[in-house]
Amino acid sequence: MDLDFFESVIIQARAYTKEIACHVVGDPLTLSNLSDYLNIIHKHGLKAMLTTSGYFLKKHTYDTLFHPCVKQINISLNSFNKNDTSITFEQYITPVLSLCHAKLEREEELFINLRVWNLDEMMSEREFNETLFSRLSGAFDSELDLDNVYKERPRSIRLASKILIHFDNYFEWPSLNNKNYGDGTCQGLQSHVAILASGKVVPCCLDCDGVMELGDLHQKSLKEILSGKRATNMLEGFKEGKAVEELCQKCSYKERFNT
Repeated sequence: MDLDFFESVIIQARAYTKEIACHVVGDPLTLSNLSDYLNIIHKHGLKAMLTTSGYFLKKHTYDTLFHPCVKQINISLNSFNKNDTSITFEQYITPVLSLCHAKLEREEELFINLRVWNLDEMMSEREFNETLFSRLSGAFDSELDLDNVYKERPRSIRLASKILIHFDNYFEWPSLNNKNYGDGTCQGLQSHVAILASGKVVPCCLDCDGVMELGDLHQKSLKEILSGKRATNMLEGFKEGKAVEELCQKCSYKERFNT
């Protein structure tokens, strides 16, 4: 988004939220002028949450990454394991750990959440996780037991003050080509909506292709879009445990809200 349009979105969003998650699949740290976006969020009294692959940490100063509006930085560590790259694991993880140690040294109040969202029954990422756990254990003087994590499935483990390693299972990305998972409820439109760079509003952060477009902020206000028929039908359906949209029917992520 250009900055003027981004600010218009933030102004409208203030009526609904206090937090802006700066990503829908894309990595906000690819932006060379990230600080300009954060300044706008801060100007209007909101907090930002940054979710990143971890590849672009060195593009920004700590003053930008620890901007006063930033409430949390989420780093998806399995990004290294699932992307073709010429860098080594050590080259990848070193800036991540440097960020964590800088946060502690500077006594910054934000959270850093190291995401390990690759757990499955087959332990398909065991080798990578062993390497990762070994490095994290040494960096934080904290003994991480991988077997216990697979067995107990903790939500998170504290590594240091406001630095957590967060666990979750693999999930199938929603697609109209998926099998039908049926009805259920979801947090889409209840806890969040997503706004794509194009200005299209969609009900959740997994609809990165705008399959369930609710409206375009270049044409209507956020209030008009969220009170529209398609959004209203979806929200009422979720309240009754029904997934009225085909993409929602073919999304397995909602199963974690229906157990």
